[in-house]
Amino acid sequence: MTTDDFAERTLKVGVVGLGWAGQQHLAAFSALDGVDVVALAGMEADVLAELADTFQVPHAFATWQELLELEGLDAVSIAVPTFLHAPIAVAALERGLHVLSEKPLARNGAEGAAMVAAARQAGRVLDVVFNHRRRGDVRKLKEIIDGGGLGRPYYAKASWLRRRGIPTLGSWFTNPDLSGGGPLADIGVHVLDYALHLLGEPKVISVSASAYAELGPQGRGGDVNYLAAASEHKFEVEDFASAFIRLEGGVTLVLEAGWASYRDPADLMDFRVYGTDGGAELRAAQSQSISDAGLHVFTDGDGQNADYVAEVPEDGNHRAVVEDFVAAIRSGSENWGRHDGSVALTRALVIDACYLSAREQREVEL
Repeated sequence: MTTDDFAERTLKVGVVGLGWAGQQHLAAFSALDGVDVVALAGMEADVLAELADTFQVPHAFATWQELLELEGLDAVSIAVPTFLHAPIAVAALERGLHVLSEKPLARNGAEGAAMVAAARQAGRVLDVVFNHRRRGDVRKLKEIIDGGGLGRPYYAKASWLRRRGIPTLGSWFTNPDLSGGGPLADIGVHVLDYALHLLGEPKVISVSASAYAELGPQGRGGDVNYLAAASEHKFEVEDFASAFIRLEGGVTLVLEAGWASYRDPADLMDFRVYGTDGGAELRAAQSQSISDAGLHVFTDGDGQNADYVAEVPEDGNHRAVVEDFVAAIRSGSENWGRHDGSVALTRALVIDACYLSAREQREVEL
């Protein structure tokens, strides 16, 4: 396959996973010109048949192994529980396929490193779905910071907090062997990603973290169907975590990730940053109870406050991530090495260090 072939012909993609994330991938790929979703794989037979019919996908398989055997595939999209990311991605890369995987990269840094090594060995693209960095407010704040609007950032605080957001007890989310962790690995990795992205990808020097499992083991922190007595599975991950992260250049990042805590009922995702010439705060909430949602910038002009609310572009989310993935493939083999999953691996290694710090109650250097 030559670079010109990828640049000019229709890309044939397979999607593994039929849940919410997989359906986002499927819809995004199907909306692109020059891309055909030719195969789906998933265990839910009725959902598999329905999606294949709705999106006119010609091949439907019960297993990912069968999908990877299909001749003519160019790329595969992985939207399954985290413990399957590494085996599917490595197998796909070894077959010469480009890979787009849901976050986190893998259950841990070791698995993530194996994925990156496979991408480099195959000379193929490995991208990870960090869709929140494609939100309009994050993109606008990145533009402001990179343009010097805040001076030199030196302190940031980022969080994703829920009141009742524990996934179903007994699902793979609450089993560390399947998920790799609780909210720190699930939603905290999104916050870590866009925080480091906004700060310019500084090197992480050390972390000091704490993790708690206070509500989940009691059957609290989920919807009305979340009952500890309703499942034979234990709650084996944290439900809240925080980390103090030292970055190169003396910059500090404080991170919080919680599936459940006694707070405002709205999901809150925020980022606050202080710089030498200004500061900013973005807040995205799933409730009208937080009235100051948006991107607020705090700075001076002529010795007076010159604060403003920035106008932000439309959110990109999964659609933009899929577009970026396709563009990376079409950019040619000379550029594929820039998309080898190594950025996502840095996130996985920081998450590993946070869990180690929480277990041993000490600061961990990276």
